[in-house]
Amino acid sequence: MLIHDFGKIGNKLYLFRKKTGMTQFEVAEAAGLSDRTYADIERGSVNMRVETLLKICDALHITPDEILTEEASLPEVKEDEILARLRACPSKDKETALTLLSVFLKSIN
Repeated sequence: MLIHDFGKIGNKLYLFRKKTGMTQFEVAEAAGLSDRTYADIERGSVNMRVETLLKICDALHITPDEILTEEASLPEVKEDEILARLRACPSKDKETALTLLSVFLKSIN
């Protein structure tokens, strides 16, 4: 299934970058982008051209298919995606999300 959501694409880029052990600056430099532009792409807040996606994929040693498609998600993959999104949140939002999760977990136990 093709992904059209820039937030999901950004989360996948984040996860692949973390797997490689690269910083945002290193990926941006390898792809010929400013670190600010790459950070915005990873946050899902900007639209990128196909050429930019190809450069980023080359820097991360992955294929565009790995970024633009998704299979049926395993629970572990969903957990990684949620944690990646949580890490990208401002502290106040992160605190709220963790409080809500805590309340939910208490309610099911």
